[in-house]
Amino acid sequence: MPRLTALFPLLTALALPTTAAAQAVPPYDVVLANATIVDGTGAPRRAGHVAIKGGRIAAVRATPFTAGSAPRTIDVRGQVVAPGFIDLHAHLEPLLELPDATSAARQGVTLALGGPDGGGPYPLAATMDSAAALGVGINVGYQVGHNTVRQQVMGTANRAPTAEELARMRAMVAQGMRDGAFGLSTGLIYIPGTYSKLDEVLALAGEAARARGIYTSHLRGEGLGLLDGVAEALEIGRRVRIPVVLTHHKAVGPQMWGQSVTTLRMVDSARAEGTDVMLDQYPYTAASTAFDVLLPPWALAGGRDSLRARLAVPAQQALIAREILALLQNDGGGGDVRRVQFASVPWDSTLNGKTLRDWADQRGVGAGLEAVVPLVIEGYLNGGAAVVLHLMDEGDVRRIMAHPTTMIASDGRLSVPGNGVPHPRNYGTFPRVLGEYVREQRVLTLEEAVRKMTSMPAARLGLKDRGCLRAGCAADVVVFDPATVRDRATFLAPHQYAEGIPWVFVNGVAVVADGVPTGARPGVVLRNGRARAGDRRGARGNAHH
Repeated sequence: MPRLTALFPLLTALALPTTAAAQAVPPYDVVLANATIVDGTGAPRRAGHVAIKGGRIAAVRATPFTAGSAPRTIDVRGQVVAPGFIDLHAHLEPLLELPDATSAARQGVTLALGGPDGGGPYPLAATMDSAAALGVGINVGYQVGHNTVRQQVMGTANRAPTAEELARMRAMVAQGMRDGAFGLSTGLIYIPGTYSKLDEVLALAGEAARARGIYTSHLRGEGLGLLDGVAEALEIGRRVRIPVVLTHHKAVGPQMWGQSVTTLRMVDSARAEGTDVMLDQYPYTAASTAFDVLLPPWALAGGRDSLRARLAVPAQQALIAREILALLQNDGGGGDVRRVQFASVPWDSTLNGKTLRDWADQRGVGAGLEAVVPLVIEGYLNGGAAVVLHLMDEGDVRRIMAHPTTMIASDGRLSVPGNGVPHPRNYGTFPRVLGEYVREQRVLTLEEAVRKMTSMPAARLGLKDRGCLRAGCAADVVVFDPATVRDRATFLAPHQYAEGIPWVFVNGVAVVADGVPTGARPGVVLRNGRARAGDRRGARGNAHH
Protein backbone atom coordinates (compact mmCIF):
# COMPACT_ATOMS: atom_id res chain seq x y z
CA MET A 1 0.00 0.00 0.00
CA PRO A 2 2.75 2.54 0.81
CA ARG A 3 4.28 1.77 -2.59
CA LEU A 4 0.90 2.54 -4.31
CA THR A 5 0.48 5.69 -2.26
CA ALA A 6 3.88 6.87 -3.38
CA LEU A 7 3.05 6.20 -7.01
CA PHE A 8 -0.26 8.11 -6.96
CA PRO A 9 1.22 11.62 -7.35
CA LEU A 10 3.35 10.37 -10.25
CA LEU A 11 0.37 8.81 -12.05
CA THR A 12 -1.58 12.03 -11.53
CA ALA A 13 1.29 14.07 -12.93
CA LEU A 14 1.53 11.82 -16.01
CA ALA A 15 -2.19 12.26 -16.67
CA LEU A 16 -2.09 16.05 -16.47
CA PRO A 17 -0.41 16.74 -19.84
CA THR A 18 -3.08 14.69 -21.65
CA THR A 19 -5.85 16.68 -19.95
CA ALA A 20 -4.08 19.97 -20.68
CA ALA A 21 -3.57 18.98 -24.30
CA ALA A 22 -7.25 18.16 -24.67
CA GLN A 23 -8.15 21.52 -23.20
CA ALA A 24 -5.73 23.26 -25.63
CA VAL A 25 -7.29 21.94 -28.87
CA PRO A 26 -7.89 25.07 -31.00
CA PRO A 27 -11.58 25.83 -31.48
CA TYR A 28 -11.16 26.77 -35.17
CA ASP A 29 -9.34 25.42 -38.22
CA VAL A 30 -8.34 28.75 -39.79
CA VAL A 31 -8.57 32.37 -38.71
CA LEU A 32 -8.42 35.25 -41.20
CA ALA A 33 -7.27 38.16 -39.08
CA ASN A 34 -7.42 41.92 -39.65
CA ALA A 35 -9.70 41.66 -42.67
CA THR A 36 -11.75 44.20 -44.55
CA ILE A 37 -15.04 42.31 -44.64
CA VAL A 38 -17.36 42.69 -47.63
CA ASP A 39 -20.08 40.21 -46.78
CA GLY A 40 -21.99 40.03 -50.06
CA THR A 41 -25.20 41.64 -48.81
CA GLY A 42 -24.28 45.07 -50.16
CA ALA A 43 -23.65 46.37 -46.65
CA PRO A 44 -20.68 48.72 -46.20
CA ARG A 45 -17.28 47.13 -45.71
CA ARG A 46 -16.09 46.80 -42.14
CA ALA A 47 -13.02 45.70 -40.24
CA GLY A 48 -13.15 42.27 -38.64
CA HIS A 49 -11.89 38.74 -38.24
CA VAL A 50 -13.24 35.46 -39.67
CA ALA A 51 -12.94 31.96 -38.23
CA ILE A 52 -13.53 28.73 -40.18
CA LYS A 53 -14.31 25.35 -38.66
CA GLY A 54 -15.35 22.08 -40.28
CA GLY A 55 -16.15 23.56 -43.67
CA ARG A 56 -18.32 26.34 -42.24
CA ILE A 57 -17.92 29.94 -41.20
CA ALA A 58 -17.75 29.61 -37.42
CA ALA A 59 -17.60 33.27 -36.44
CA VAL A 60 -17.28 36.76 -37.90
CA ARG A 61 -16.52 39.46 -35.37
CA ALA A 62 -14.97 42.85 -34.85
CA THR A 63 -12.65 41.81 -32.01
CA PRO A 64 -9.57 39.67 -32.62
CA PHE A 65 -9.48 36.00 -31.78
CA THR A 66 -7.06 34.99 -29.08
CA ALA A 67 -3.67 33.60 -29.97
CA GLY A 68 -3.81 29.87 -30.63
CA SER A 69 -7.46 29.95 -31.71
CA ALA A 70 -6.57 28.02 -34.87
CA PRO A 71 -3.61 25.97 -36.15
CA ARG A 72 -3.28 28.62 -38.85
CA THR A 73 -3.93 32.33 -38.51
CA ILE A 74 -3.52 34.32 -41.73
CA ASP A 75 -3.00 38.05 -41.43
CA VAL A 76 -4.97 39.58 -44.31
CA ARG A 77 -4.46 43.19 -43.33
CA GLY A 78 -5.34 45.52 -46.23
CA GLN A 79 -7.22 42.80 -48.08
CA VAL A 80 -10.90 42.05 -48.58
CA VAL A 81 -12.47 38.86 -47.28
CA ALA A 82 -15.68 38.07 -49.16
CA PRO A 83 -17.88 35.09 -49.95
CA GLY A 84 -16.55 32.98 -52.80
CA PHE A 85 -17.82 34.06 -56.21
CA ILE A 86 -20.69 32.15 -57.83
CA ASP A 87 -20.56 31.76 -61.62
CA LEU A 88 -24.11 31.27 -62.90
CA HIS A 89 -22.98 30.60 -66.48
CA ALA A 90 -20.01 28.25 -66.75
CA HIS A 91 -18.99 25.76 -69.40
CA LEU A 92 -18.00 22.77 -67.29
CA GLU A 93 -17.74 20.30 -70.16
CA PRO A 94 -14.02 19.60 -69.44
CA LEU A 95 -14.62 19.12 -65.68
CA LEU A 96 -13.82 15.40 -65.58
CA GLU A 97 -10.54 16.11 -67.41
CA LEU A 98 -9.80 19.27 -65.39
CA PRO A 99 -11.30 18.49 -61.97
CA ASP A 100 -9.16 21.05 -60.14
CA ALA A 101 -11.00 23.78 -62.13
CA THR A 102 -7.97 26.02 -61.65
CA SER A 103 -8.98 28.62 -64.26
CA ALA A 104 -12.15 29.23 -62.24
CA ALA A 105 -10.69 28.93 -58.74
CA ARG A 106 -7.91 31.44 -59.41
CA GLN A 107 -10.60 34.00 -60.27
CA GLY A 108 -12.14 33.48 -56.82
CA VAL A 109 -14.94 31.24 -58.10
CA THR A 110 -16.07 28.67 -55.54
CA LEU A 111 -19.32 27.55 -57.20
CA ALA A 112 -20.12 27.25 -60.92
CA LEU A 113 -23.37 26.31 -62.66
CA GLY A 114 -22.90 24.22 -65.79
CA GLY A 115 -25.20 23.25 -68.65
CA PRO A 116 -25.83 26.76 -70.05
CA ASP A 117 -26.98 27.84 -73.52
CA GLY A 118 -29.13 24.74 -73.94
CA GLY A 119 -26.06 22.47 -73.78
CA GLY A 120 -24.39 20.27 -71.21
CA PRO A 121 -24.52 16.57 -70.39
CA TYR A 122 -27.51 14.24 -70.36
CA PRO A 123 -28.33 12.14 -68.46
CA LEU A 124 -27.17 14.38 -65.65
CA ALA A 125 -26.93 11.77 -62.92
CA ALA A 126 -23.98 9.99 -64.53
CA THR A 127 -21.91 13.15 -64.92
CA MET A 128 -22.77 14.41 -61.45
CA ASP A 129 -21.96 11.06 -59.84
CA SER A 130 -18.65 10.88 -61.73
CA ALA A 131 -17.69 14.40 -60.62
CA ALA A 132 -18.56 13.62 -57.01
CA ALA A 133 -16.56 10.39 -57.06
CA LEU A 134 -13.54 12.02 -58.72
CA GLY A 135 -13.50 15.06 -56.48
CA VAL A 136 -13.58 18.61 -57.78
CA GLY A 137 -11.77 21.79 -56.85
CA ILE A 138 -14.90 23.95 -56.70
CA ASN A 139 -18.56 23.33 -56.02
CA VAL A 140 -20.60 22.63 -59.15
CA GLY A 141 -24.24 22.34 -60.17
CA TYR A 142 -26.00 21.77 -63.48
CA GLN A 143 -28.98 22.70 -65.58
CA VAL A 144 -30.84 20.57 -68.13
CA GLY A 145 -29.99 21.78 -71.63
CA HIS A 146 -32.89 22.12 -74.09
CA ASN A 147 -30.63 21.65 -77.13
CA THR A 148 -29.14 18.48 -75.66
CA VAL A 149 -32.59 17.06 -74.98
CA ARG A 150 -33.97 18.03 -78.40
CA GLN A 151 -30.93 16.60 -80.18
CA GLN A 152 -31.34 13.26 -78.44
CA VAL A 153 -35.03 13.08 -79.34
CA MET A 154 -35.17 14.77 -82.77
CA GLY A 155 -31.61 15.15 -84.04
CA THR A 156 -31.28 18.38 -86.00
CA ALA A 157 -34.73 18.24 -87.57
CA ASN A 158 -36.12 21.66 -88.47
CA ARG A 159 -39.73 21.14 -87.44
CA ALA A 160 -42.04 21.05 -84.47
CA PRO A 161 -41.96 17.89 -82.34
CA THR A 162 -44.72 15.32 -82.59
CA ALA A 163 -46.85 14.79 -79.50
CA GLU A 164 -44.80 11.71 -78.66
CA GLU A 165 -41.49 13.56 -79.12
CA LEU A 166 -42.62 16.43 -76.94
CA ALA A 167 -43.72 13.97 -74.27
CA ARG A 168 -40.27 12.36 -74.36
CA MET A 169 -38.55 15.74 -74.05
CA ARG A 170 -40.78 16.72 -71.15
CA ALA A 171 -39.98 13.44 -69.42
CA MET A 172 -36.26 14.02 -69.92
CA VAL A 173 -36.43 17.50 -68.42
CA ALA A 174 -38.45 16.18 -65.49
CA GLN A 175 -35.88 13.42 -64.94
CA GLY A 176 -33.05 15.92 -65.07
CA MET A 177 -34.78 17.97 -62.41
CA ARG A 178 -35.17 14.86 -60.24
CA ASP A 179 -31.48 14.15 -60.75
CA GLY A 180 -30.74 17.54 -59.20
CA ALA A 181 -30.70 20.12 -61.98
CA PHE A 182 -31.27 23.71 -60.93
CA GLY A 183 -33.37 24.48 -63.98
CA LEU A 184 -33.69 24.49 -67.75
CA SER A 185 -31.33 26.36 -70.07
CA THR A 186 -31.98 27.23 -73.70
CA GLY A 187 -29.75 28.29 -76.56
CA LEU A 188 -32.36 29.48 -79.02
CA ILE A 189 -29.77 30.84 -81.43
CA TYR A 190 -28.09 27.43 -81.79
CA ILE A 191 -28.86 24.22 -83.65
CA PRO A 192 -31.27 22.54 -82.92
CA GLY A 193 -32.88 24.84 -80.33
CA THR A 194 -33.40 27.54 -82.93
CA TYR A 195 -35.90 25.26 -84.69
CA SER A 196 -38.20 25.23 -81.64
CA LYS A 197 -41.28 27.39 -81.31
CA LEU A 198 -42.59 29.11 -78.23
CA ASP A 199 -45.05 26.35 -77.31
CA GLU A 200 -42.27 23.77 -77.12
CA VAL A 201 -40.14 25.91 -74.83
CA LEU A 202 -43.16 26.74 -72.65
CA ALA A 203 -43.89 23.04 -72.19
CA LEU A 204 -40.33 22.21 -71.17
CA ALA A 205 -39.95 25.27 -68.95
CA GLY A 206 -43.14 24.13 -67.24
CA GLU A 207 -41.41 20.91 -66.18
CA ALA A 208 -38.58 22.91 -64.62
CA ALA A 209 -41.08 25.22 -62.92
CA ARG A 210 -42.91 22.25 -61.37
CA ALA A 211 -39.63 21.25 -59.75
CA ARG A 212 -39.10 24.84 -58.56
CA GLY A 213 -36.26 25.37 -61.00
CA ILE A 214 -35.16 28.42 -62.96
CA TYR A 215 -35.04 29.24 -66.68
CA THR A 216 -31.86 30.67 -68.20
CA SER A 217 -31.86 31.66 -71.84
CA HIS A 218 -29.37 32.47 -74.53
CA LEU A 219 -31.92 34.52 -76.41
CA ARG A 220 -33.13 33.67 -79.90
CA GLY A 221 -31.55 36.91 -81.05
CA GLU A 222 -28.99 39.28 -79.51
CA GLY A 223 -28.42 41.42 -82.61
CA LEU A 224 -31.19 42.54 -84.94
CA GLY A 225 -33.56 40.14 -83.17
CA LEU A 226 -32.63 41.33 -79.66
CA LEU A 227 -35.92 42.97 -78.69
CA ASP A 228 -37.95 40.00 -79.92
CA GLY A 229 -35.61 37.65 -78.06
CA VAL A 230 -36.03 39.52 -74.80
CA ALA A 231 -39.81 39.65 -75.29
CA GLU A 232 -39.95 35.88 -75.81
CA ALA A 233 -37.98 35.14 -72.63
CA LEU A 234 -40.16 37.52 -70.63
CA GLU A 235 -43.28 35.87 -72.06
CA ILE A 236 -42.00 32.45 -70.96
CA GLY A 237 -41.39 33.75 -67.45
CA ARG A 238 -44.82 35.36 -67.31
CA ARG A 239 -46.78 32.38 -68.62
CA VAL A 240 -44.91 29.62 -66.81
CA ARG A 241 -44.28 31.69 -63.67
CA ILE A 242 -40.67 30.60 -63.51
CA PRO A 243 -37.66 32.70 -62.40
CA VAL A 244 -35.80 33.84 -65.54
CA VAL A 245 -32.21 34.81 -66.24
CA LEU A 246 -31.41 36.59 -69.50
CA THR A 247 -27.94 35.16 -69.72
CA HIS A 248 -24.82 37.05 -70.92
CA HIS A 249 -27.09 39.97 -71.76
CA LYS A 250 -25.74 42.23 -74.51
CA ALA A 251 -26.54 44.12 -77.71
CA VAL A 252 -24.68 42.62 -80.68
CA GLY A 253 -23.61 44.56 -83.75
CA PRO A 254 -23.16 48.30 -84.38
CA GLN A 255 -26.77 48.64 -85.56
CA MET A 256 -27.95 47.57 -82.09
CA TRP A 257 -25.52 49.50 -79.90
CA GLY A 258 -27.43 51.49 -77.32
CA GLN A 259 -30.46 49.19 -77.40
CA SER A 260 -29.69 48.04 -73.85
CA VAL A 261 -31.63 51.17 -72.84
CA THR A 262 -34.74 49.52 -74.29
CA THR A 263 -34.05 45.99 -73.08
CA LEU A 264 -33.47 47.15 -69.51
CA ARG A 265 -36.75 49.07 -69.63
CA MET A 266 -38.43 45.88 -70.80
CA VAL A 267 -36.93 44.03 -67.84
CA ASP A 268 -38.05 46.72 -65.40
CA SER A 269 -41.57 46.71 -66.84
CA ALA A 270 -41.85 42.93 -66.65
CA ARG A 271 -40.63 42.93 -63.05
CA ALA A 272 -43.16 45.62 -62.16
CA GLU A 273 -45.88 43.37 -63.56
CA GLY A 274 -44.72 40.37 -61.51
CA THR A 275 -42.28 38.45 -63.73
CA ASP A 276 -39.22 37.34 -61.77
CA VAL A 277 -36.49 38.18 -64.28
CA MET A 278 -32.80 38.93 -63.78
CA LEU A 279 -29.70 39.24 -65.96
CA ASP A 280 -26.15 38.00 -65.97
CA GLN A 281 -23.21 39.49 -67.84
CA TYR A 282 -19.51 39.11 -68.55
CA PRO A 283 -17.40 42.33 -68.61
CA TYR A 284 -16.14 42.31 -72.20
CA THR A 285 -17.07 43.80 -75.58
CA ALA A 286 -16.61 40.48 -77.39
CA ALA A 287 -18.56 37.24 -77.38
CA SER A 288 -17.34 33.72 -78.04
CA THR A 289 -19.36 31.10 -79.83
CA ALA A 290 -19.40 28.52 -82.62
CA PHE A 291 -18.48 29.34 -86.20
CA ASP A 292 -21.91 27.97 -87.13
CA VAL A 293 -23.58 31.28 -86.23
CA LEU A 294 -22.20 32.75 -89.44
CA LEU A 295 -24.53 30.50 -91.45
CA PRO A 296 -28.34 30.56 -91.67
CA PRO A 297 -29.80 27.96 -89.29
CA TRP A 298 -32.23 26.52 -91.84
CA ALA A 299 -29.31 25.57 -94.06
CA LEU A 300 -27.70 23.51 -91.29
CA ALA A 301 -30.68 21.27 -90.57
CA GLY A 302 -29.66 17.65 -90.99
CA GLY A 303 -25.94 18.33 -90.67
CA ARG A 304 -23.07 18.85 -93.10
CA ASP A 305 -24.20 16.36 -95.71
CA SER A 306 -27.55 18.11 -95.93
CA LEU A 307 -25.78 21.45 -96.39
CA ARG A 308 -23.71 19.99 -99.21
CA ALA A 309 -26.91 18.80 -100.90
CA ARG A 310 -28.44 22.27 -100.62
CA LEU A 311 -25.32 23.89 -102.00
CA ALA A 312 -25.62 21.64 -105.06
CA VAL A 313 -28.90 23.38 -105.93
CA PRO A 314 -28.01 26.77 -107.52
CA ALA A 315 -31.03 28.63 -106.11
CA GLN A 316 -30.39 27.37 -102.59
CA GLN A 317 -26.69 28.07 -102.88
CA ALA A 318 -27.43 31.66 -103.84
CA LEU A 319 -29.87 32.05 -100.95
CA ILE A 320 -27.38 30.62 -98.46
CA ALA A 321 -24.71 33.00 -99.75
CA ARG A 322 -27.02 36.02 -99.39
CA GLU A 323 -27.93 35.09 -95.84
CA ILE A 324 -24.29 34.53 -94.84
CA LEU A 325 -23.54 37.98 -96.26
CA ALA A 326 -26.35 39.49 -94.19
CA LEU A 327 -24.99 37.81 -91.05
CA LEU A 328 -21.51 39.16 -91.77
CA GLN A 329 -22.99 42.62 -92.20
CA ASN A 330 -24.94 42.47 -88.94
CA ASP A 331 -24.99 40.01 -86.03
CA GLY A 332 -22.12 37.77 -87.14
CA GLY A 333 -19.44 40.16 -88.32
CA GLY A 334 -20.63 43.68 -87.70
CA GLY A 335 -19.66 44.65 -91.26
CA ASP A 336 -15.93 43.97 -90.73
CA VAL A 337 -14.36 40.51 -91.00
CA ARG A 338 -11.59 41.63 -88.64
CA ARG A 339 -14.19 41.38 -85.88
CA VAL A 340 -14.28 37.57 -86.30
CA GLN A 341 -11.32 36.04 -84.46
CA PHE A 342 -10.59 32.32 -84.40
CA ALA A 343 -10.25 30.83 -80.91
CA SER A 344 -9.82 27.15 -81.75
CA VAL A 345 -9.63 25.69 -85.26
CA PRO A 346 -9.34 21.88 -85.15
CA TRP A 347 -8.53 21.61 -88.87
CA ASP A 348 -5.87 24.36 -88.92
CA SER A 349 -4.37 25.42 -85.60
CA THR A 350 -2.25 28.07 -87.34
CA LEU A 351 -5.45 30.15 -87.55
CA ASN A 352 -5.88 30.23 -83.76
CA GLY A 353 -5.84 33.88 -82.69
CA LYS A 354 -6.09 35.09 -86.29
CA THR A 355 -9.12 36.80 -87.81
CA LEU A 356 -11.35 35.96 -90.73
CA ARG A 357 -9.59 38.83 -92.51
CA ASP A 358 -6.23 37.13 -91.89
CA TRP A 359 -7.56 33.91 -93.40
CA ALA A 360 -8.91 35.81 -96.40
CA ASP A 361 -5.52 37.47 -96.91
CA GLN A 362 -3.78 34.11 -96.59
CA ARG A 363 -6.04 32.67 -99.28
CA GLY A 364 -5.82 35.77 -101.45
CA VAL A 365 -9.57 36.19 -101.87
CA GLY A 366 -9.81 39.83 -100.80
CA ALA A 367 -11.17 41.38 -97.62
CA GLY A 368 -14.69 42.23 -98.76
CA LEU A 369 -17.65 40.60 -97.09
CA GLU A 370 -18.78 38.87 -100.28
CA ALA A 371 -15.28 37.53 -100.86
CA VAL A 372 -15.21 35.64 -97.55
CA VAL A 373 -18.64 33.99 -97.94
CA PRO A 374 -17.08 30.88 -99.55
CA LEU A 375 -14.57 30.72 -96.67
CA VAL A 376 -17.42 30.67 -94.15
CA ILE A 377 -18.94 27.69 -95.97
CA GLU A 378 -15.56 25.97 -96.23
CA GLY A 379 -14.83 26.51 -92.55
CA TYR A 380 -18.12 24.97 -91.51
CA LEU A 381 -17.71 21.98 -93.83
CA ASN A 382 -14.18 21.46 -92.50
CA GLY A 383 -15.67 20.88 -89.06
CA GLY A 384 -16.34 24.36 -87.75
CA ALA A 385 -14.40 26.29 -85.12
CA ALA A 386 -14.75 28.36 -81.97
CA VAL A 387 -14.65 32.09 -82.62
CA VAL A 388 -14.48 35.33 -80.67
CA LEU A 389 -16.76 38.05 -82.09
CA HIS A 390 -15.85 41.66 -81.28
CA LEU A 391 -19.35 43.05 -81.61
CA MET A 392 -20.38 44.90 -78.44
CA ASP A 393 -20.15 48.50 -77.27
CA GLU A 394 -18.55 49.55 -73.99
CA GLY A 395 -21.49 51.83 -73.19
CA ASP A 396 -23.88 48.90 -73.24
CA VAL A 397 -21.51 46.84 -71.08
CA ARG A 398 -21.42 49.55 -68.41
CA ARG A 399 -25.17 50.21 -68.57
CA ILE A 400 -26.10 46.55 -68.21
CA MET A 401 -23.57 46.00 -65.43
CA ALA A 402 -24.97 48.87 -63.38
CA HIS A 403 -28.56 47.58 -63.60
CA PRO A 404 -29.73 46.41 -60.17
CA THR A 405 -30.78 42.95 -61.40
CA THR A 406 -27.52 42.12 -63.21
CA MET A 407 -25.24 39.42 -61.82
CA ILE A 408 -21.69 38.69 -62.96
CA ALA A 409 -21.11 35.40 -64.79
CA SER A 410 -18.26 34.33 -67.05
CA ASP A 411 -19.72 32.19 -69.85
CA GLY A 412 -16.18 30.82 -69.61
CA ARG A 413 -14.95 27.32 -70.32
CA LEU A 414 -12.59 25.52 -67.93
CA SER A 415 -9.17 25.98 -69.50
CA VAL A 416 -5.50 25.18 -69.15
CA PRO A 417 -2.70 27.28 -70.63
CA GLY A 418 -1.75 26.49 -74.20
CA ASN A 419 -5.05 25.15 -75.52
CA GLY A 420 -6.11 27.45 -78.36
CA VAL A 421 -6.64 31.20 -78.06
CA PRO A 422 -9.89 31.34 -76.09
CA HIS A 423 -11.87 34.29 -74.81
CA PRO A 424 -10.04 35.90 -71.86
CA ARG A 425 -13.20 35.56 -69.75
CA ASN A 426 -12.07 31.98 -69.07
CA TYR A 427 -9.41 33.43 -66.78
CA GLY A 428 -10.38 37.00 -65.99
CA THR A 429 -14.10 37.70 -65.59
CA PHE A 430 -14.41 38.32 -61.85
CA PRO A 431 -11.07 40.09 -61.26
CA ARG A 432 -11.76 42.24 -64.32
CA VAL A 433 -14.95 43.56 -62.75
CA LEU A 434 -13.13 44.30 -59.49
CA GLY A 435 -10.15 45.95 -61.15
CA GLU A 436 -11.56 47.66 -64.24
CA TYR A 437 -15.19 48.39 -63.40
CA VAL A 438 -14.88 48.97 -59.64
CA ARG A 439 -11.43 50.47 -59.09
CA GLU A 440 -10.76 52.15 -62.42
CA GLN A 441 -14.09 53.09 -64.02
CA ARG A 442 -16.18 53.14 -60.81
CA VAL A 443 -19.23 51.72 -62.57
CA LEU A 444 -19.94 49.77 -59.38
CA THR A 445 -18.95 50.15 -55.77
CA LEU A 446 -16.94 47.31 -54.32
CA GLU A 447 -19.90 46.26 -52.20
CA GLU A 448 -22.25 46.23 -55.21
CA ALA A 449 -19.83 44.19 -57.29
CA VAL A 450 -19.35 41.56 -54.59
CA ARG A 451 -23.10 41.31 -54.10
CA LYS A 452 -23.57 40.70 -57.84
CA MET A 453 -21.02 37.87 -57.60
CA THR A 454 -22.27 36.23 -54.39
CA SER A 455 -25.60 36.69 -52.63
CA MET A 456 -27.55 37.55 -55.79
CA PRO A 457 -26.66 34.38 -57.72
CA ALA A 458 -26.98 32.32 -54.53
CA ALA A 459 -30.52 33.60 -54.07
CA ARG A 460 -31.33 32.85 -57.72
CA LEU A 461 -30.30 29.23 -57.04
CA GLY A 462 -32.21 29.09 -53.77
CA LEU A 463 -29.03 28.57 -51.73
CA LYS A 464 -29.27 30.04 -48.26
CA ASP A 465 -25.80 29.01 -47.05
CA ARG A 466 -23.70 30.03 -50.04
CA GLY A 467 -22.77 33.50 -51.22
CA CYS A 468 -22.74 34.72 -47.62
CA LEU A 469 -20.17 35.50 -44.94
CA ARG A 470 -21.72 34.89 -41.56
CA ALA A 471 -21.70 32.15 -38.97
CA GLY A 472 -23.26 28.98 -40.38
CA CYS A 473 -22.53 29.70 -44.05
CA ALA A 474 -20.42 27.28 -46.05
CA ALA A 475 -16.81 28.39 -45.84
CA ASP A 476 -16.51 29.36 -49.50
CA VAL A 477 -14.28 32.40 -49.10
CA VAL A 478 -12.11 34.57 -51.32
CA VAL A 479 -9.37 36.95 -50.17
CA PHE A 480 -8.34 39.68 -52.61
CA ASP A 481 -6.41 42.93 -52.60
CA PRO A 482 -8.76 45.71 -53.77
CA ALA A 483 -5.80 47.88 -54.77
CA THR A 484 -4.14 45.33 -57.06
CA VAL A 485 -6.72 42.75 -58.14
CA ARG A 486 -6.96 42.65 -61.92
CA ASP A 487 -7.31 40.41 -64.92
CA ARG A 488 -4.23 39.75 -67.06
CA ALA A 489 -5.77 37.67 -69.84
CA THR A 490 -6.11 39.43 -73.19
CA PHE A 491 -7.70 38.49 -76.50
CA LEU A 492 -4.31 37.72 -78.05
CA ALA A 493 -2.73 36.25 -74.89
CA PRO A 494 -5.62 34.80 -72.89
CA HIS A 495 -3.80 32.10 -70.93
CA GLN A 496 -2.86 34.33 -68.00
CA TYR A 497 -4.16 34.01 -64.47
CA ALA A 498 -5.39 37.02 -62.55
CA GLU A 499 -3.43 38.95 -59.95
CA GLY A 500 -4.38 40.03 -56.45
CA ILE A 501 -6.31 36.94 -55.26
CA PRO A 502 -3.99 35.18 -52.80
CA TRP A 503 -6.47 32.92 -51.00
CA VAL A 504 -9.52 30.94 -52.05
CA PHE A 505 -11.27 28.50 -49.72
CA VAL A 506 -13.86 25.96 -50.82
CA ASN A 507 -15.81 24.35 -47.99
CA GLY A 508 -13.09 25.53 -45.61
CA VAL A 509 -10.16 24.07 -47.55
CA ALA A 510 -7.66 26.29 -49.36
CA VAL A 511 -7.62 25.62 -53.11
CA VAL A 512 -5.42 28.70 -53.66
CA ALA A 513 -2.87 29.50 -50.93
CA ASP A 514 -0.56 32.50 -51.14
CA GLY A 515 -1.54 32.76 -54.82
CA VAL A 516 -0.61 29.15 -55.63
CA PRO A 517 -3.12 26.36 -56.43
CA THR A 518 -2.97 23.62 -53.83
CA GLY A 519 -4.45 20.78 -55.87
CA ALA A 520 -7.07 20.17 -53.19
CA ARG A 521 -10.52 19.05 -54.36
CA PRO A 522 -12.93 19.91 -51.55
CA GLY A 523 -15.83 20.84 -53.84
CA VAL A 524 -19.21 19.17 -53.77
CA VAL A 525 -21.81 18.52 -56.43
CA LEU A 526 -24.90 20.51 -55.50
CA ARG A 527 -28.27 19.12 -56.52
CA ASN A 528 -31.37 21.29 -56.43
CA GLY A 529 -29.63 23.41 -53.81
CA ARG A 530 -28.60 20.47 -51.66
CA ALA A 531 -25.34 18.57 -51.47
CA ARG A 532 -26.37 14.97 -51.93
CA ALA A 533 -25.54 12.47 -49.22
CA GLY A 534 -22.17 10.94 -49.93
CA ASP A 535 -20.67 13.98 -51.64
CA ARG A 536 -17.16 14.85 -50.57
CA ARG A 537 -16.44 16.50 -47.22
CA GLY A 538 -20.08 16.42 -46.15
CA ALA A 539 -20.84 20.01 -47.11
CA ARG A 540 -24.57 20.70 -47.17
CA GLY A 541 -26.74 23.18 -48.90
CA ASN A 542 -30.31 24.23 -48.29
CA ALA A 543 -33.55 23.23 -49.92
CA HIS A 544 -34.16 25.00 -53.20
CA HIS A 545 -36.34 28.11 -52.78
